[in-house]
Amino acid sequence: MDTLRVGAFLTDPPFAGMVGGGFDVDLAAAVGAALGSSVERIATDAPDVDDLLSSLAAGAYDCVVAAVTVTADRQNTVAFAPPYLASGHALAVNAARHPAVRSVDDLGGLTVAVLRGSAGHSIAQRLHAEGRVGAVRCFAHGDIRSAASELEAGDCDAMMALAPTLAELVRSLPDVDVVQRGLSREEIAIAVAPGDTALAAQIATAQERLEAAGSLQELRRKWLGNPYRDQSLAAH
Repeated sequence: MDTLRVGAFLTDPPFAGMVGGGFDVDLAAAVGAALGSSVERIATDAPDVDDLLSSLAAGAYDCVVAAVTVTADRQNTVAFAPPYLASGHALAVNAARHPAVRSVDDLGGLTVAVLRGSAGHSIAQRLHAEGRVGAVRCFAHGDIRSAASELEAGDCDAMMALAPTLAELVRSLPDVDVVQRGLSREEIAIAVAPGDTALAAQIATAQERLEAAGSLQELRRKWLGNPYRDQSLAAH
């Protein structure tokens, strides 16, 4: 294809919204180049990843490159290329207000911010149902920076998000610390429309070539500090 239409969130550091682009910005460009296609990144105002994938299934994009976690439910909606990253959710707290909070076991009575539809959302809902969290505040995906700002301001007490994203968000927030990682184990992959096996295969081949050339690993190191070529070893 002449142009690869890529659905994406624009405020999802370090995958997007960074000075110089971001991991997924560079990945989409590299995959497009390998396919011989120009890349058109199309910003979405979808409130969560699942709504973005529904738009993909409806034909709004050719693929989605947006730190999308592969789940069984999502595999019923779209198709995925092989994962390009292993990651997981982490927990950050306003350490100035709650210095004793070091893990999810210390969240009793506290308010936790999460992104709607994320693994963190599911974890927080379970903890709330068990009486181990005081309240859960859901934010649309595009409001992730607002969630971090509210954490800093004390409007919520803790926040769960993908570890690389959380680390980047709190970098400039002196009162906020990432205190726990490994709350989930997630495989991140490029999504394509259901039934588009040809494009999925082309993207898989492009990723294989980028991996073999070391280009994909360079992106992991550049944006995530992720040292593992074998992503089964990754702890991010």
